[in-house]
Amino acid sequence: MRWPRSILTRTGGRPALAALLVLATAVFLATVPLHRGFFDVGVYYGTVNDWIHHDGRIYDYLRPGTHYGFTYPPFAAVVMLPMALVSWHVAIAISTVLSVLASVLLLRWLAGPAVRRLAGRRVAPGRDGEPVRRERRPWFVFVVAGCLFALFEPVRDTFSFGQVNLLLVALVFADARLLATGRGRYAGIGIGLATAIKLTPALFIGYLLVTGRRRQAAVATGTAGAATLLAALVDPGASRAFWTGALWDTDRVGSLSYVSNQSLQGVLARLQPEHPSRLVWLVCVLAVLAVWAYRSRAAVRDGDDRTGFALTGLAACLVSPVTWVHHLVWLVPALLVLTDSALSRNPGERRRPLAMCAALYVVLCSSVVWLWRWDSTGLDAFLGANIYVWITLGLLFVVASPERSARSAAAPGTVRLRGAPTAVVTDGVAATRSAGVWRRRAVDPSGDPGSSG
Repeated sequence: MRWPRSILTRTGGRPALAALLVLATAVFLATVPLHRGFFDVGVYYGTVNDWIHHDGRIYDYLRPGTHYGFTYPPFAAVVMLPMALVSWHVAIAISTVLSVLASVLLLRWLAGPAVRRLAGRRVAPGRDGEPVRRERRPWFVFVVAGCLFALFEPVRDTFSFGQVNLLLVALVFADARLLATGRGRYAGIGIGLATAIKLTPALFIGYLLVTGRRRQAAVATGTAGAATLLAALVDPGASRAFWTGALWDTDRVGSLSYVSNQSLQGVLARLQPEHPSRLVWLVCVLAVLAVWAYRSRAAVRDGDDRTGFALTGLAACLVSPVTWVHHLVWLVPALLVLTDSALSRNPGERRRPLAMCAALYVVLCSSVVWLWRWDSTGLDAFLGANIYVWITLGLLFVVASPERSARSAAAPGTVRLRGAPTAVVTDGVAATRSAGVWRRRAVDPSGDPGSSG
C-alpha cells in the first residue's frame, strides 16, 4: 500500500495526518464510555475541604455515597491543600493540566531514544545518483507516540480518575534523568517526594541502594523523612492515625480480590477470597525482589539507569498489596525501553520484537480483565483476570537495555577488543561502551583495534 507513504511525503501531509490522529484520539476519549468521573479528585477535594473548612480529620472523611476515603500519607494532603482555595471544576482542571505536563516530560525523557531511532537519518538517492543523508524531523513520531500514550488504559484511567500517578512517575524519572546526564549528585529528591506522597515509589530508594548509590539513597530517604515530619508538624493527629492505623487497613482502598487489583496479592486474593495466604504472598514478593535486584544491577553495569528504573517500576507494581489498573502507568517506561531495544536491532531482526511490543500494548489497552469483573473463579479467570500481572512479570524478565540487545543481536559480528568490553562491529567500525558511553573505533578484518574514529 503506497498511499500512506505518499501522504507522508506530500507537502503538508504530515501536519494534516497529525491533526487527524489527535482529533481521532480526542473524539475516542471523549465519546467512548470509559470515563471515571474524576472520582479520586473528588476524594482529594472533599478531604482537604473537610479538613480545612470543617475541622475534619483526614482519615475520617468518606466521599458521600461511598466507603472510600483518603489513603495516602499525610504529606499528600499537605501538598493538596491549595485545592481548598478553588472550586471543584478548577480542581479538575489543575489535575488535568499537571498530568498533561507530566506526560509531556515523560514522553520526552522515555520515548526520546526510540523516537530518534525512528526519525533518524535516512539515505536517499540524490540527483546524481549518489546517496544523500537526510534528517527526519521527529515531531511527527512524537505526535503518534503521544496519541498511543493517551489511549493506554492505565494512562486514560489516570486522567479520568484524576489520579496522581503520572506526577509520581515524572518525579521519579527526573532522578533517573539526573543520573543519566551526569548530575547524579542532585538525584534523590524526586524519589523522596514521591515516596512521601505515596508509598509505592519507596522501592526506588531500594534501587539506589542495590546499585551502589548510597548518597542518592540518603538524599531520597532524608527528603521523604523531612516531608513526613513536616506533615506531622502540620497535623500530628493525622500522622498518628495514618502510621498506626490507616496504613494497615487495606479495606479502606477496596477489596483485594477485586479484578482491578493487578498485583501478586490480587492474584492470591482471587484464588482464596476469604483467607489469602500471607506466607505465599511473602515468598512471591521475595522471589520478585531477587529477580529485580539482579536485573537492576545488570542494567547499571550496562550504564543504563533508564532500564533499571523501568524494572523497579515493574517490581513495585507486583509487590504492592494493591495495584489498581491505573497504577500500571509504571509499565510505560518498560514498554518504551522494550520498543527501543527492538529498534536497536538490525532492520531484518526487528519485526518479531516489535510485534511483541505491539501485542502487549494492545492487550494493555483492551480492558480485557474486566470480563471477569463479576466472576474471577476458574482456570479462565486465573489466566484472563490476571493477565496484566502476567505481562508485568514477563516484562521483569525480558526488558533489557538497548545496548545489550544490540550486542546480542550482533553476536556473529562481535569481537573482543583488547582491554575493552565486547564491541559490536559493523562495516569496519567497532562500538564499545565504557562507563556508559559508546565509542566508535576503526577495526581491521583481523579484529584488531585501529585508531580512534
